[in-house]
Amino acid sequence: MAREISSVGVIGLGTMGAGIAEVLARSGVSVVAVEIDDDGVHRGRGHLEHSTERAVSGGKLDADGRSALLDRIRYTTSLAELSDVDLVIEAIPENLEAKSDVFAQLDKITGPDTIFVSNTSSLSITEIGVHTARPGKVVGMHFFNPAPILKLVEVVRTVVTEPDVVTDVVAFAERLGKTPVVIGDRAGFIANALLFGYLNHAVRMYEQRYATREDLDAAMRFGCGYPMGPLALLDLIGLDTAYEILDTMYHQSRNRLHAPAPLLKQMITAGLLGRKTGRGFYTYDEPDSPTVTDAVTKSTVDTATAREVRKVGVVGTGTMATGIVEVFAKRGYEVILRARSAEKAAASVARVKKSLDKAVVKGKLSEEDAAAALGRISPAVEFEELADVDLVVEAVAEDLAVKQAVFAALDDVVKPGAVLATTTSSLPVIECAAATSRPSDVVGVHFFNPAPVMKLVEVVSTIATAPDVIATVDAVCAAVGKHPVHCGDRAGFIVNALLFPYLNDAVKMLEAHYAEADDIDTAMKVGCGLPMGPFELLDVVGLDVSLAIQRTLYNEFREEGFAPAPLLEHLVTAGRLGRKTGKGFKDYSAR
Repeated sequence: MAREISSVGVIGLGTMGAGIAEVLARSGVSVVAVEIDDDGVHRGRGHLEHSTERAVSGGKLDADGRSALLDRIRYTTSLAELSDVDLVIEAIPENLEAKSDVFAQLDKITGPDTIFVSNTSSLSITEIGVHTARPGKVVGMHFFNPAPILKLVEVVRTVVTEPDVVTDVVAFAERLGKTPVVIGDRAGFIANALLFGYLNHAVRMYEQRYATREDLDAAMRFGCGYPMGPLALLDLIGLDTAYEILDTMYHQSRNRLHAPAPLLKQMITAGLLGRKTGRGFYTYDEPDSPTVTDAVTKSTVDTATAREVRKVGVVGTGTMATGIVEVFAKRGYEVILRARSAEKAAASVARVKKSLDKAVVKGKLSEEDAAAALGRISPAVEFEELADVDLVVEAVAEDLAVKQAVFAALDDVVKPGAVLATTTSSLPVIECAAATSRPSDVVGVHFFNPAPVMKLVEVVSTIATAPDVIATVDAVCAAVGKHPVHCGDRAGFIVNALLFPYLNDAVKMLEAHYAEADDIDTAMKVGCGLPMGPFELLDVVGLDVSLAIQRTLYNEFREEGFAPAPLLEHLVTAGRLGRKTGKGFKDYSAR
């Protein structure tokens, strides 16, 4: 039987501490909330009153429930008032010396069976625990922000934590309505160890002016289905908190990808800490507000210079090609679908018809509109049939030699002034442009799969791409209901360059036996609100495709941390490629 925990002390009433106190009180637990001074108590009480007021206005709590919740919390500035609690949760700022001092004081105040919990997101639980006479009763309990909403709790055991303590804390977390995962004591635990490398990489992209803040955030929201973009998320977390977590991770891992981007330190020094100060990567209408007030970064793309596009050519017959054909045809463009044979062309048109029919059945498209869209598609076998198109989108296999041959053929037949686009997700766009006599007309237009559904398009300009070509693609994206983001011609563009190192880090975590695949997936879905865990996503993408992208990133950037995880290479060698073969990181054969 797990131990009954009825009274809990919470030390520190910042955003996280106040959120934890709310979670506890909502579950019927008596809370003694401790702050350093009366001002801290006042701020903490304000956090709780504001949060519970929003819960009432949102229909998640009634007035009586709010009153009862707030009555369960007693405020104090004295640690001595924690003498009778069953468990203490420390939630003060990420400073090892300060945390250790608190635990040393608690040792003298509380009973011998009181469990000591740290909510640290990055510091070593072992190092904190050795400052007490009861390291076996010290455990990490990492809540996620906002604590009243997010379900994940990482329960961090050290090599000396008593098994019964872990059992009691896991049961307690479940009683609070949380989803606990138990892990060992390593910097960043699961979620932060994977999340903050990705966030740091995004800051470096912004710092290098590779993409705007809006485009970075939009790319990950629209391209991966993330609830927030990386820079907006950093503002929510707090740039100072992010810096401390990254710095701690770097000192343990010595991985350069964990070294905080210099821009973070500069912004912290300037007092730009994110939402809590009213300004970070974005400006907010007041401290702690989610409302962004600064204007969207003005686009440098002048769509007034866009070339007219009425007829579109699509080269290819795969899933991506047929999806792009459907996108254009539904929006009124005349489309020529070029295939290597009449049979392949007919089969591709049939797939578009099947997709349109599904949309009709689901009520997303009328029968008349579906028939009209299909009527705009003309199959073709010869490149010459693309002679008078205004835009050609190449969507053949990810093989540079094949793509270059396509562009050379297009160069011979397509009229001057037409835009030549490639949908490559990883190959250099400039290599395609170099196969033509008109590199200024060549651009990357990376759609996401499935093209009819996904809103994002990465618009990739090379060193030679003409500004009016970018303007043309932007105008076309607007016309077909897509959201364009802009970046330069380097491996991975925005989305893959941010996504795949994170996936690779997850594989490394698994092969180090730090946590199980299911727990890592749960941590990222429940703790970070991601639509899929890393191993679920790898199996969907295909391990062979993932390995090829990771190798491309490593070969371009030569970052040691980008080297493909050996386990990923071994699974690909063994033919375990994910869902398409029935086995990847998980076994789908019996499902």
